Amino acid sequence: MSVPSGGLSLAADFPESTRGEWQKLVLGVLRKSGVATEANTPADVEDLLATETYDGPRIQPLYTSEDAPAGGVGLPGLAPFVRGGRPQGTGGSGWDVRALHVGPDAKAAGADVLADLESGVTSLWLRLGEGSLPIEALGMVLAEVYLDLAPVALDAGGQTSAAADEFLRVADARGVPGSQLSGSLGADPIGLAARVGVGTSEPAGLDEAAALARRCLQQYPGLRALVVDAQPYHRAGASDAQELAASLATGVAYLRLLTSAGLSLTEALGQLEFRYAVTADQFSSIAKLRAARRLWARVAQVCGASGPERAQRQHAVTSTAMMTRRDPWVNMLRTTLACFAAGVAGADAVTVLPFDARLGLPDDFSRRIARNTQILLQEESSLVRVIDPAGGSWFVESLTESLAEAAWSAFTEIERAGGIVAALREGLVAERIATSRAARAEAIAHRRDPITGVSEFPNVAEKLPDRVPAPPVAPSAPADAVTTGLPEIHYDADFEDLRARADAAAQAGDRPVILLATLGSAAASTARGSFAANLFQAGGFDTPTSGTGTDPVQIAAAFTASGATVACLCSADKVYAEHAATVAAALRAAGARQVWLAGQPGARAQSDAEAGIGGYVFTGCNAVAVLQTALAEAGVA
Repeated sequence: MSVPSGGLSLAADFPESTRGEWQKLVLGVLRKSGVATEANTPADVEDLLATETYDGPRIQPLYTSEDAPAGGVGLPGLAPFVRGGRPQGTGGSGWDVRALHVGPDAKAAGADVLADLESGVTSLWLRLGEGSLPIEALGMVLAEVYLDLAPVALDAGGQTSAAADEFLRVADARGVPGSQLSGSLGADPIGLAARVGVGTSEPAGLDEAAALARRCLQQYPGLRALVVDAQPYHRAGASDAQELAASLATGVAYLRLLTSAGLSLTEALGQLEFRYAVTADQFSSIAKLRAARRLWARVAQVCGASGPERAQRQHAVTSTAMMTRRDPWVNMLRTTLACFAAGVAGADAVTVLPFDARLGLPDDFSRRIARNTQILLQEESSLVRVIDPAGGSWFVESLTESLAEAAWSAFTEIERAGGIVAALREGLVAERIATSRAARAEAIAHRRDPITGVSEFPNVAEKLPDRVPAPPVAPSAPADAVTTGLPEIHYDADFEDLRARADAAAQAGDRPVILLATLGSAAASTARGSFAANLFQAGGFDTPTSGTGTDPVQIAAAFTASGATVACLCSADKVYAEHAATVAAALRAAGARQVWLAGQPGARAQSDAEAGIGGYVFTGCNAVAVLQTALAEAGVA
């Protein structure tokens, strides 16, 4: 073909390739790596490489235009709002950078609020009530805040009405016109019921929420009265589809409440803001927010809405469940990925939680990093200069479609059960979430879902930053509760428990030790030695090595000198065949309570057992179970 002067033909000179040709090439690679066998055909390639989500849909290794949704996804600012609720996207002004403040010291909170607003934060999220900011101190916290410029979102749980009254009183006392206030009063009685438990009667606060909505419409048009907070479901371990389904069902319940209280459908839709968690799994988070807008637009359409009021107002918050106590600096990277996903997906407001949130109240540094994460993505990465950056990605569009279908199915199940309150009361929601929670825990235990700094590449000798402990927040359950609230989990919980046990032993001067018996040359033992060290350090073990060589006497002496009570053989299969039995016997004679072997048991399992080898560590093994056993063998209670 002809090319303009100075131009490039790129791939135009190559013959067009087909999907079948790609499958054949990939099959050859998979056979060499052992993933595929001679019995597999090219048609098997995509199934071999596909991965399962917790919602059922599979993620394929390759997407083409054939995978795009048949009906399309519309345009930004137009129904079904998959591509964003505004035609201009986040272009120009960017999304709303919303900072969370929870500490009980009102004076310190006031200084922190001012520092945030002076440094790029555009709205405030204040958690009020027991264990957080005192409601009566709201005037002090907001003393130097221009309430006509900075939107404020309240979060007061069962004290929402009192917090709203105080906020509006403060604004009125300072002469701020009601028309110039913006933000959210944060009423979410159903979300609170999900957290604390549901009684035989309707959740407390529904009537107060409706009254706040009427008050906003009459006097404060820039305020929204209600929040549909999906975080309680996410924090309990829900899958993305389950989180979406619960939010849809809650939104529908609030529409019924508000329209019954005299609001029109358009007015009721305008009183809701939706809050979702976003994680370091950026593609899933992008798809979740896009699917949420599509689903809510459909709900609003079925209810009779037809205009822009069908667009969902979204507040994305970086996940608390994904945050770790160990190696907390990695949380900066997790929240950056999550924030990126929220920005790409078109969230209206985003909150990045400080990286040290698991350790206590954040300090100035962690708050600064949290807000600057958003500012960097907006101003340095040019993310906001593109309308719907994910638009046209066949993978993202397909994942959004699959997730929306799974969420709609879960939503209709909740509605058939009588709505979200009935589904919570009967245990349906908790039961479905428990299944996803167990599946995730299993994947994390086998390290299919790795947690950097915890299950992978831990730092046994790390010193955690000191933080002021966060006061406990434990809202009271209703007197007639028939269910307990949903649990609040962290993905690192099982590994954190193991590390805590090992650290307690270390504080008593007896950190558990496992000797890595690195048999043969460095070339033979390094790969499996590194793997075993990584695995056992995730349980808080020190992992000294025996050095190179295969002399059973020298290795047994190294074991005794290390102070270890357990050992793990690390080398290549050929070296195991010749030396594993004699070295294992020597280690047992030296007092080893258990001898592990790095590698699959295979055909030698019986002979290994006879030699005193009692367990195996390998890619895909249940690391949590291995470490629980190893700690017990090391005498750690």
